[in-house]
Amino acid sequence: MSELYPGLPPPPPPPEPLPAASVILWRDGPRGREIFWVRRGAPLRFAGGFQAFPGGKVDQGDARVPVAGASGEAAAAIAAAARELFEEAGVLVAGWARGLARAEREAARRRILSGELDFGAFVSRHGLTLDASDYLPAGRWVTPALYPLRFDARFFLVRLPEGEEPAVWPGELAAGEWVTTAEALGGWERGEVLLHPPTLWPIQCLDRAGPPACLEAMRAPPHVEGFSPRRIEFQRGLFLVPLRTPTLPPAVHTACYLLDVGGGVAVVDPGSPWPEEQAALLRVLGDLAAEGLPAREIWITHAHADHVGAVEALRTRLGLPLRAHPDAAARLPAGAGQAGPVADGELLGGRWRALHTPGHARGHLAFHDERSGALLAGDLVSTLSTIVVDPPEGHMATYLGSLARIRGLGPRTIYPAHGPPAPDAAAKVDEYLEHRRAREDRVLAATRGGTLEEVTARAYDDTPRFLHGVAARSCLASLHKLRDEGRVREDGGRWMRAG
Repeated sequence: MSELYPGLPPPPPPPEPLPAASVILWRDGPRGREIFWVRRGAPLRFAGGFQAFPGGKVDQGDARVPVAGASGEAAAAIAAAARELFEEAGVLVAGWARGLARAEREAARRRILSGELDFGAFVSRHGLTLDASDYLPAGRWVTPALYPLRFDARFFLVRLPEGEEPAVWPGELAAGEWVTTAEALGGWERGEVLLHPPTLWPIQCLDRAGPPACLEAMRAPPHVEGFSPRRIEFQRGLFLVPLRTPTLPPAVHTACYLLDVGGGVAVVDPGSPWPEEQAALLRVLGDLAAEGLPAREIWITHAHADHVGAVEALRTRLGLPLRAHPDAAARLPAGAGQAGPVADGELLGGRWRALHTPGHARGHLAFHDERSGALLAGDLVSTLSTIVVDPPEGHMATYLGSLARIRGLGPRTIYPAHGPPAPDAAAKVDEYLEHRRAREDRVLAATRGGTLEEVTARAYDDTPRFLHGVAARSCLASLHKLRDEGRVREDGGRWMRAG
C-alpha cells in the first residue's frame, strides 16, 4: 500500500453487510462459567486465526425453518444460529434432539455441510422444533466499513442442553474448546488470542454475571454507533480506530492505533485529513481519557500523507508531542511542527521497541511489543494487497531486508496500517517474501529489451491494467535491485539482461 496515485478510479463503496447469526454457547462447568469458542482457520477471508463463537451468514433456506415464538428476520436468524451451531460444533438445540442416534446425527451433519441435505428438511423429517426461548437475544453487531467482507450479525446466548457435547471437525475451523471466561480474558490480556468486539464483550459480560443478569449489558455494549464499534481492542491496551484516508485502493482506511503506554495512550499514525474522521478519532480519545487513558504522544511509522493527515489537527487540539525517525521527520508537512527523534532500537512507552525498517519509505518505523509479540508494521505489510515500493524513496533490497528483520524477531501478530491483523505473523511475512521472490523472477523473465512500461505489462499481466501505472513503480524497484546485482542493465530507457 502507499499514498493515493493520480488517475486511479475512486474506491468502491463499502460492501453491504450480510445478515448473520452467532451462538454464545455456555455452561456452568467444574471450573466455573465456561463458553465454547472456536478458532477460525487462518486462510479464511474474515477473522482468520481469531477466536470466535460458532456462526455464519443467514442462508435463504433459513427463512423457511419454523421457529416457535419468532417470525420474520428474527426467526431466520434463530434458524441460522441453530444450523451454524450444528454444522460447526455438532450441537443440536431443537426440541427432542436427544432422540437421534449419534451415527444418524453425524451423517446428517456431514450431508448438511456438503449441501446434500437442507437443514430445514432435516428438522422437519425428525419432528424437531426450534424454540425462540432457547435462543436468548444477546446483541447485534455490524462489521466496520474497513473490512472487505461485512456482516450484520445477531448473537444468541444458548445454554448447552443436557446430553449435548460440541465437537469441531477439521475444515474452516481450526479448533474448538471450552474455556472459562477468566481463561479467555487472560489469553486476550496477554495477546495470546485475538478477539473482535462481538466476542470480547459477551465474554466480559458473562465473566461478571451469569444469565439472565448479563443479557441487558450484552445487548447494550459501550462505544458503539449503529451496531458498529468506534474502537476495536484486539488485545488488552491495543486499540484500532479505522480512519478513512486518501490511500491506495483496495484500502480506503488507514489504521490509527492507540497504544497503552502506562497511564495514557500513544496515537500511532493519525492519518486522515478530513474533519469528520478527525472528530471520530477525538471522540475515541475522549472516551479513553474518561477511562484514565489520556493521549500522551503521537508516533508515526512514516511520513506518507495517509499516515500523517491528522497530526497537525491533533497537535493543535491536544498539544501532543510528536515522535518520528529523523528521516521521516524531515518529510513532514510544515504544519505538523517539529518531531522528537526516535532511534532504532529505542524503547517507547516502557514496552514498544522502535525498529527502523526502511524500504517502502525513508525513516519507516515498526513498533514491537516484546511482552505480547504484537508488531505494528505500518506499511511494511498489508493484509489487503501488496506494498508499493516506489523509487527513489522506495528501495527493494532495503525493503526485503526490513521484512527479513521483522521475521527474525518472531512476532506473534502483525497489525498493519491497511487491513485486519495477521495472527500468524511469521507466515504472513514468509508469504510476502515469497511473493517478492516470485515477482522478481517474473520481472527478470520479462526483461528483454523493453521499456519500463513494456516490462511491467509482461511481468504484471496478472494485475488489472488500470493498476499498471502503480505496478510500474514496484517493477522499477525490482529492476534497480537486479541492476545492482549485475543481472540486468538499462540502455537509453530500455531494460535488458546483462551480459
